[in-house]
Amino acid sequence: MKYLLIDSATATLVVAIVIDDKIAYYYNQKVGKDMSSSIMSVIDEAFKTAGIKPRELDKIFIANGPGSFTGIRVGLTVAKTMAWALNIPVISISSLEVIASTPSNQNNIAVIDARRGYVYAGVYDVNLNSIMSDQHILFNDINQQGTVVSYDSYGEIKPNIDILKVIKKHINDEAVNPHSLKPKYLKLTEAEEKLHKFHD
Repeated sequence: MKYLLIDSATATLVVAIVIDDKIAYYYNQKVGKDMSSSIMSVIDEAFKTAGIKPRELDKIFIANGPGSFTGIRVGLTVAKTMAWALNIPVISISSLEVIASTPSNQNNIAVIDARRGYVYAGVYDVNLNSIMSDQHILFNDINQQGTVVSYDSYGEIKPNIDILKVIKKHINDEAVNPHSLKPKYLKLTEAEEKLHKFHD
């Protein structure tokens, strides 16, 4: 079985190809605002390194947020286009769960900076079961116990993503129609917030 995983929800781009339970390609680097210009070249490199063609994929796993609005859209667009054009099942997963897959002997509190003291946070146990649902919250209001895992300054440790663990957890999830795949922002965009203030 051949799987592609994409997570572009933070400034760090994650792309992996797994073939028969082995990681054939893994990319995890900070690309910042160059997400849209980086993602296709990284995915192209992934297929060349793994020695397979996109049409050979059995499933695509895509992190649909929360995180960077632009980053999420970039990854979703790529995943939706490939899934639709090549008729490949696509499965959406939480970007916070991907971060929480970092090996630990206790609950992981996955955190993505949302600015002004707010974060996107989710708490997961060692088996990636959700303990606290993903939410937009003040960092200081998180009252769960565990290890804070984040690419940002909030983190006690940096993410060390366990790709195989994430895929194994969701391997039997029901695929979604690519056209119905939507971002999981957890908050309004700045433009939407301004519009709401204008109408209030």
